[in-house]
Amino acid sequence: MDQNRRRLLQSMLWAGSAASLRPTAAQSAKRLGIPGPFPGRVAAVHHPACIVSGAYQAEPARAMVGKGMMELTGAPSPEEAWRVFFEPGDVVGIKVNPVGQPHVISDATVFQAIVEGLQMAGVKTRDIVAYDRYRKQFLSGGFDKWLPEGVRWTYATDDADPLQLDMDGYDADQYVEMALTLPKANPANPHHRRSYLARFISKDVNKMVNLCVLKHHQSAGVTIALKNMSHGLVNNVSRSHSSDTLNTCGTFIPAIVDHPVIRQKVVLHVLDAIKAAYHGGPGGKVAKYLWEPKTMYFATDPVALDKTGWTVIDKTRVAMGMMPIAMAKPDQDSNFLNMQVEHIEIAGALGLGEFSDEKIDLRRVELS
Repeated sequence: MDQNRRRLLQSMLWAGSAASLRPTAAQSAKRLGIPGPFPGRVAAVHHPACIVSGAYQAEPARAMVGKGMMELTGAPSPEEAWRVFFEPGDVVGIKVNPVGQPHVISDATVFQAIVEGLQMAGVKTRDIVAYDRYRKQFLSGGFDKWLPEGVRWTYATDDADPLQLDMDGYDADQYVEMALTLPKANPANPHHRRSYLARFISKDVNKMVNLCVLKHHQSAGVTIALKNMSHGLVNNVSRSHSSDTLNTCGTFIPAIVDHPVIRQKVVLHVLDAIKAAYHGGPGGKVAKYLWEPKTMYFATDPVALDKTGWTVIDKTRVAMGMMPIAMAKPDQDSNFLNMQVEHIEIAGALGLGEFSDEKIDLRRVELS
């Protein structure tokens, strides 16, 4: 078979499969969302030139995003891959990650490559919204300085308050209630037992891209896709890790992500592991634990993605002479008694994705 006929056949086969992947409006909530149309599948794209002297390189990052989307979906082009998830008329939010500034946070080059992909799918620039919970963290991370022209940005509240119970940018009708409060809160007050969804996710957008980073977290074990949602899309999150021993991230994280609005609207997870931290997270102590995996991961399944990222971090920890996260105890750079990485397995048990290694389809791609 000559090359032209082979390409034609491949295009015809893809056209049929793409039609089945693109849901109608009535089917959207069922086919997209969490764990999405590709449960268990994780595409990993490595590029040795994507970071040089600590600086992200735009062209390699763009190539990684395009190839990762193709590998995730099986599409023959980046355009077709993005169209599996997005279409004209969508209002798409991108949840960035500013925590741990300046060492491991969302980067301009990756964000801009995602915006280009959304534009390929026909999403108008004005219908793309960058978001993080706190205005001050968004600005101190410099995100407003590199947003492509026309992309909007928003936040839920200006900054953290002691109880994190302000309702400025939150939806009083959408919340997760748990028998859990901060010690200084009032357990008899239902408001103190609830985490309310940001209006960004409940009202402002109809789809969301979860742009997460690869990093150790001293209370949750790791902060990847699941925690970027659970602690960025709601208020009253400090109750999940209010002290070194009063730590409930293991159950809090999956309970939040299991909210129907989050499950429906978060349709794609992009893990930036070009640069990462294997200890000292989430904040200022990560500097001496940085390394450069030079890899990006793509999934609709946040559990499979987080299990993959957890494995990567543990391998690095062991190589550096440290204990795996689940077995480690406090030290000078990580104070919590137990790091509750079990939130990933519990999320799997709730049907948020595949936890078992046997059910995770990790597809590796090497670029140069």
